[in-house]
Amino acid sequence: MNIENLREYCLKKPFVTESFPFDSSTLVFKVGGKMFALADVDRFSGINLKAEPDYSTDLRERYAAINPGFHMNKTHWNTVDVNSDVPHELLYRLIDHSYNLVYASLSRKLRNELEVG
Repeated sequence: MNIENLREYCLKKPFVTESFPFDSSTLVFKVGGKMFALADVDRFSGINLKAEPDYSTDLRERYAAINPGFHMNKTHWNTVDVNSDVPHELLYRLIDHSYNLVYASLSRKLRNELEVG
């Protein structure tokens, strides 16, 4: 996976926005104003993704390339090395999981506003 693959995949999801809120190299993808994926566009080697705590622990035990989220809450975020033992299919499922987790955490009112447009 490269940064363009990540960008295209994330932007295909409903209601996703992208921005550089921290600096000029950290690309952040949000749904409903909440982050679900982050990556460094200058040195793209990994993606920070949100995950349920138990699932995070399981992933970290199974894959050497999945570690506690760099500069993130270590309970809820993982950094996934994209040039590693993590199969591409799993990487896409982890992006989906992060997106779905964040989208489900949005208030019903906000989800309705997004869906109505």
